[in-house]
Amino acid sequence: MKPRFLTGLLSLLMPAMVLAGEYDLTVDRVKIDTGDFVKEGIGYNGASPGPVMRFKEGENVRINVTNNLDEMTSIHWHGLILPFNQDGVPGISFPGIKPGETFTYEFPIQQAGTYWFHSHSGFQEPDGAYGAIVIEPEGREPFRYDREYVVQLTDKHPHSGDRIMRNLKMMPDYYNREQQTVGEFFSDVSKNGLMNTVSDRMAWGGMRMMKADVEDIHGFTGLINGKGPSQNWTGIFEPGERIRLRFINSSAMTYFDIRIPGLDMTVVQADGNNVQPVSVDEFRIGVAETYDVIVRPKDEQAYTIFAESMGRSGYARATLAPEEGMEAAVPQLREAARLTMADMGGMPGMDHGSMAGMDHGGMDMGSSEDMSGMDHSSMEGMDHSNMDSMDHSNMEGMDHGSMTMGKEDKSDPFYAKGSGLMPKAANGGKFLSYADLKAQDPLYEDREPTREIELRLTGNMERYTWSINGVKYEDADPIRLKYGERVRFKFVNETMMTHPMHLHGMWSILDVGAGQWNPIKHTVSVNPGTTVYMETEVDAPGQWAFHCHLSYHAAAGMFRKVIVEGGPDSTQAKTDAIAEDGGEV
Repeated sequence: MKPRFLTGLLSLLMPAMVLAGEYDLTVDRVKIDTGDFVKEGIGYNGASPGPVMRFKEGENVRINVTNNLDEMTSIHWHGLILPFNQDGVPGISFPGIKPGETFTYEFPIQQAGTYWFHSHSGFQEPDGAYGAIVIEPEGREPFRYDREYVVQLTDKHPHSGDRIMRNLKMMPDYYNREQQTVGEFFSDVSKNGLMNTVSDRMAWGGMRMMKADVEDIHGFTGLINGKGPSQNWTGIFEPGERIRLRFINSSAMTYFDIRIPGLDMTVVQADGNNVQPVSVDEFRIGVAETYDVIVRPKDEQAYTIFAESMGRSGYARATLAPEEGMEAAVPQLREAARLTMADMGGMPGMDHGSMAGMDHGGMDMGSSEDMSGMDHSSMEGMDHSNMDSMDHSNMEGMDHGSMTMGKEDKSDPFYAKGSGLMPKAANGGKFLSYADLKAQDPLYEDREPTREIELRLTGNMERYTWSINGVKYEDADPIRLKYGERVRFKFVNETMMTHPMHLHGMWSILDVGAGQWNPIKHTVSVNPGTTVYMETEVDAPGQWAFHCHLSYHAAAGMFRKVIVEGGPDSTQAKTDAIAEDGGEV
């Protein structure tokens, strides 16, 4: 990869560059057939998902995007490092693409790996506007493979994105099909006793929340490469081949737990960046994340790629086989996940009932998103220092990077102790943890951050509002960073939901306790009741989006604008010009 400080300079040199690749994309109304239902959606070049776009590291690309819709559209190149005015977020990096118009994106390819692209306008992405990106490296990969496939996941729902959002605002549990039953009550009584069970039910009732609030949206059909379970996308192999599977989670809301019964998987890349190989039986892929794995089927038989939703409300399925038409057994869904009090933050003495009704949007958090000077531990009733989750920076002597979640391990440092979301491999083997990820080659020199910014992930499930530091996007000031600094972000998840946080334009260095070997990502998943740290080299001038990648959480307010001040003068001038244009995201 090229040094990232060149991004601003490259944007200045773009007109003089010889473009090695030119591509055309149309944005169209399309018909989506999941095998369970057929619906109208939005796609690229007449299909959803759109084409797999293949680039080469070091080339300069021009992509002509023609909007055939009767509404504004955009394309965001998720995880790509590029000039900010090519990032494709209306109201932040450009105005958007009007109906009938063609917008040309031009940018250098400065990286390799697996990424994806999607609309950043309204709910066009969950309605089908997404596709995959594969970038070949300039040099050789540090691992071998004979064949490769993109495995792009999504959660396709019969309802449109607009309708889903209206229903969630009207009734947050509208799509929840995993309500607790009378039978479950008596089962809990037999295990935990009557008083404990009644007390537990009353506590959850007082919070106006449910243990089943693992996933906001049920009733979807899981798709792999646009095909539902009954349509069974199939990848062909020759026994003995090493196959690279490029997993991309393009879902609106769904985390998937992925396994291939009968095959070990070796994780070699996370979010487009090579990692030291990790052999696993199963892994969880958050919304917007990508993982590349190598498998080596030695027998002439079919294998099922099984992607089960984290809440066990649905699944996607595909097949690897020596020939078309072969199938393997499809596993049954495991028992539905249930949240625990640990997922509420694990804060002893906290009045969870008052938390549920708290209007976080009305809290006065000051005029700046730089919360580094605020002592959050002194907030009444919100003593984060007592959280029964893990503060990864303050655990003296603990090397999170050396932790492995093998068969004998019962916990994962990136989940609250006792969390109902704690992953376990179906075969009792190894489930991937963030703690297992170490960079293959450090992208940056290891240095101390210049400051820390705390971002509390907040919300009100009853009202279906989501926010950062208690403030929704439309009421928030931008987060202001200085070009050249290194910022440490502290995520404190005060909600019962898992949030995949995506910073545009700059890499997120996830703190797993491995120092310079900490993995480089573009999306960092923050589980309920936990504190997670990441660091960012602020080397990309301009205006960027920073948000939860759950579509309906971002739309409900868990979103920020980031302004990087300083850098090349002409880039700063472009930033100022776009800021003057304004506009809605």
